[in-house]
Amino acid sequence: MESISQTEENYLKAIYKIAERAEKPASTNAIAAAMSTSAASVTDMIKRLSEKDLVNYERYRGVTMTKTGQKIATTLIRKHRLWEVFLVEKLDFSWDEVHDIAEQLEHIQSRELITRLDEYLKFPRFDPHGDPIPDEDGVFTFRKQVLLAEMEEAEEGVIVGVHDHTSDFLQYLDRMKLTLGTEIKLVERYAYDDSIKMLLGDSKEIVISKKVSQHLFVQKK
Repeated sequence: MESISQTEENYLKAIYKIAERAEKPASTNAIAAAMSTSAASVTDMIKRLSEKDLVNYERYRGVTMTKTGQKIATTLIRKHRLWEVFLVEKLDFSWDEVHDIAEQLEHIQSRELITRLDEYLKFPRFDPHGDPIPDEDGVFTFRKQVLLAEMEEAEEGVIVGVHDHTSDFLQYLDRMKLTLGTEIKLVERYAYDDSIKMLLGDSKEIVISKKVSQHLFVQKK
């Protein structure tokens, strides 16, 4: 296969994630927003990726991945998330510090290194933010989870993931003791602003905003 640049790899990963979330082709505007660039720059890149048979573009419909493009994207995601596990578990980085470092490490091309890294980490299925890590074949492990905002009063669960990966949000969760593995029970939902009172473990009660509840994934008990 023709070699591709780090920038092209970053575009492929962005397109994959956009299409995955929306469950439809990625629009030029969505890609531009994700890559913090202009629509014209995206158009030029899509043309390059299309010429390398990595994406398909249909005017007015958007961009989809070819099998080759999808393989590259899922491999990047696999490497990124494995490196995040390594940084948190082995080098004691906090979960809000690892994204930018993993963005650099994900471009290392050695397949053998990643295979050994996976083995060294004992084949983790989820990264420090609760996102699934695809295996060598690009297969993800999914679990049954819901957003905290979708839970009903008196329901219980365990926090298993975050929808917002920004440092500010992750640091807020640390301060509120809302990290992965925390057991929660929804005590009351306030009609005025949809804020939620919940019990952490079996002792501490806190109130969180609707916005926070829309960015926390919970596995119900």
